[in-house]
Amino acid sequence: MSSQTQTAGIILAAGASVRFGQPKQLIKLRDKYLVEWVLDAALDSRLQTVVLVLGHEHQAILQALGTKADHPKLKVVINHNYRDGQSTSLKAGLLSVRQTFGSVMYLLGDQPMINTEIIDYMLDQFRQSEKDLCIPVCKKKGGNPTVFRRPIYEELMMINGDIGARNIIRKNSERVLYVEIKDPLCFFDIDSQEDLENLMTRMP
Repeated sequence: MSSQTQTAGIILAAGASVRFGQPKQLIKLRDKYLVEWVLDAALDSRLQTVVLVLGHEHQAILQALGTKADHPKLKVVINHNYRDGQSTSLKAGLLSVRQTFGSVMYLLGDQPMINTEIIDYMLDQFRQSEKDLCIPVCKKKGGNPTVFRRPIYEELMMINGDIGARNIIRKNSERVLYVEIKDPLCFFDIDSQEDLENLMTRMP
């Protein structure tokens, strides 16, 4: 498989966690830091490389990850413009792989229940299709991670502000492959202490 038909994972984990009140990348969920959950899932998956986009408190996060930060499949990108919104991380990650990889999967650093099986299932479905975008759906609601082929890269690079790719997905609806995911917990993201406590009561 050439790199042009391979998919790079991009984990967005640069934010300042304003609503949470402390760097949520470093809060503990059971025996791991929050960012480690999705990082481990991505590293264990069939993604050919994984880009971890950090910004706020990036040195502390890298120190907390220890030897995991040196994983041969992992590339760390520091987004110094993270205060200008999520779009800056989205573009920083894409810039690091756009020349090499024919598609990218964006994952959120605060969705700890995304697992390797979901990532690989989405990759399998996406590679069997000719669609340019791939979105997971549970009970008619879309979520993350999302996958984009090269023809969408230029549109991704034009996003500005504290937004993701929602408008691009909406504009290109006929080019989207929707993949059904059974477990709604996979879409659960942590923005507050209440979210964290809620998830801990619902985790298997």
